[in-house]
Amino acid sequence: MTASPAAAVGDQAPEEQAPPGRPAPDEEPWPGAGPDPEEENSHEARAAQRELVAHTPGFFLGEGTRFGGSLVGGAQHGVSGGRVDGDVYLGGRTEIHHHGPVGTTPDASGEVPRERIEELAAVFAEGPAFAAALKRLREERVLVLSGAHATGRNAAALMLVHRLGVPAVHALSPETAPAALSGALTRPGGYVLRDLPLSRNRPLRDTHLFAARDQLARTGGCLVVTVENSPHLPGVTPCPWAPPPAEEVVRALLRRHRPDEADALLALAPVARFLADTDRRPAEAAAFAGALAAYDGSSQSLARLADFGQAAVEEQCRAWLGDPELGLREKAFVIALAVFDQAPYVLAAELADKLFLHFERLQHPERPPTVPVFGPAAEDRLALARATGEVRQEQTEWGPVPQFMAAFHDERTPHVLLTEVWTGHPSARPALVEWLRELARDGRPLVRTRAAAAAALLTAADPPSTIALLVNGWATAQAVGPRVTAANTLALAQLLDVPIVLRLLTQWCTDGHRGRRWTAIRALGLLAPLRPDLAGPVLDALAARARFDASSPAEQDHLTESAALLLSAGTRREEVLAEFVRLLQRDTPAVRDLALAAFARACDNDEEGALVGWYAESGMYQQDAARDLATLWRAALNDRSHTRAALTALRTWVHVAARRSDAATALELLLPALVVSADDRKRLDHELRTMRAQDGGPRPPMAEHLLTVLHPAPMSTERP
Repeated sequence: MTASPAAAVGDQAPEEQAPPGRPAPDEEPWPGAGPDPEEENSHEARAAQRELVAHTPGFFLGEGTRFGGSLVGGAQHGVSGGRVDGDVYLGGRTEIHHHGPVGTTPDASGEVPRERIEELAAVFAEGPAFAAALKRLREERVLVLSGAHATGRNAAALMLVHRLGVPAVHALSPETAPAALSGALTRPGGYVLRDLPLSRNRPLRDTHLFAARDQLARTGGCLVVTVENSPHLPGVTPCPWAPPPAEEVVRALLRRHRPDEADALLALAPVARFLADTDRRPAEAAAFAGALAAYDGSSQSLARLADFGQAAVEEQCRAWLGDPELGLREKAFVIALAVFDQAPYVLAAELADKLFLHFERLQHPERPPTVPVFGPAAEDRLALARATGEVRQEQTEWGPVPQFMAAFHDERTPHVLLTEVWTGHPSARPALVEWLRELARDGRPLVRTRAAAAAALLTAADPPSTIALLVNGWATAQAVGPRVTAANTLALAQLLDVPIVLRLLTQWCTDGHRGRRWTAIRALGLLAPLRPDLAGPVLDALAARARFDASSPAEQDHLTESAALLLSAGTRREEVLAEFVRLLQRDTPAVRDLALAAFARACDNDEEGALVGWYAESGMYQQDAARDLATLWRAALNDRSHTRAALTALRTWVHVAARRSDAATALELLLPALVVSADDRKRLDHELRTMRAQDGGPRPPMAEHLLTVLHPAPMSTERP
């Protein structure tokens, strides 16, 4: 039997659940000393809403966002859920992994099979970097080929040696010490030493290469050493490696498999879209060429080509996380960049090191974790992550500030990577959970919002685990910040159409723990402006809480603020107004009070996009919306509990009308609709006559003008 959302977060079983409005048995609602957090006002609701919209990754707010299965779109792509044995040949890059017994000698080497080399030579695409490297190798016999990870430098090394016509190509062990390099070159032929690990205590010096060159001169051979871009090459001038364009890799493979149709296949629309990304790695291009070579002209085959970009992103994410040769610090960086995509690079770099510390504690609990003070340059880290950086103006509360912003080349990477690390590598969860909890306590709004966005993606991938491990803890925290993060997480998760979220929020609105109630009420208020189609269910959930009289004044105010958010921003406000009018027709005084208090608070707002601005721009031209607005105004003005708040909001509208001509026109149309009885006219007359300017000065001219609207001069009956 499937557990309910409430049970999934670690609450009591249903029969032990506390009655709504009271703490659960043996549960301390707010552990520790300190003031009631509901009395804290540091996170005013509209400010929190602005933070959420400003700092949330753009795809959350786009159209048609859907997630399903263990990855995106409910589909699995690439190699998944099984085992691949032996070598995987991808054309542009060949990896040979030895899974044998430990104990090989440091200078062990073996001959690369001739068939493998000939197979690679038949499809290898040469580019300008290859031609330059081949020239240097002919002249110097020893070449250090330096390039980024996964750019095909190891395949290039094999081809460089092969092009010199050597009788055999030997692969040296990466464990070969630089000082012992010359002693390993004893047999005739060429040698490749791929991915030589270098460090400050293990550099590759020019003297090592001089000794190797002397030895190779005696045997008539050559050597290519491939390394990552490294500073540990004293006296050595490496040959820079750049892969050939992806189109050349695809064309080379097509020439072998479908030579007569290469141009026609390259002209297909999905092919052009794939090749438009200039950062395609050789392995990706080779895999795509294999799919293109299998194209049979059917619509299904064309769809597979169109979807290949998504499959490539997923395969790349799996490669980052599953590569045993990629260090924990590099993996932490790509995960952090997924959270802070299109944000300042310094945030991703700083917080990646904190994640790295959590990974180190998890993997090596016996030793204290440390982070190197200095590391790779930003350009190298971004190249590894297949990302770019550029200086852009970032909007802050103090104005625009130039920032070096980082973003993945493919915008699908962040959510694919976060989903894969959460569902495909559960052993990493404890570290990821602790890291996200730290981010939720950060003092920077961007960091807190991105923590919520990441948690929302994880909720979409595995709702029960994420709610239990992250969201519930935030929701029941005493501090306001984590509860705001929980509310943001659930609101964003609903934008991803996670099926249990709305039900969970409805349950939490009447939960026995005040923290869950606070979180649900805030989340519903944040959600409805972003999803106006949910205004009805959201108001129903808020109204369900309003029916319980045991709520404190602070919670009632919080409930009012969240309901007011429904009218404070977003589209389709005419539908929200209709829902508010529906609440007025209910016979529960608490629900009616909620509707009127929220309406008055929404009206008492002169910020950009507020209700007064919407009514002036479009609402007054919509017959149903204008009627519902007038109904709510009359109800608020005539209810003694809300008259003062409604008159205060009316003053706000008058001040806005003094600045905006369209708002003045809207008030001219609204005032007559508010007068049904003599008492209505008397009340509005007194308010306009006693009104003062915002700076405390005399009655503003707009109030004088509206008095003439309220008391129109009688039409003359005399004939000219």
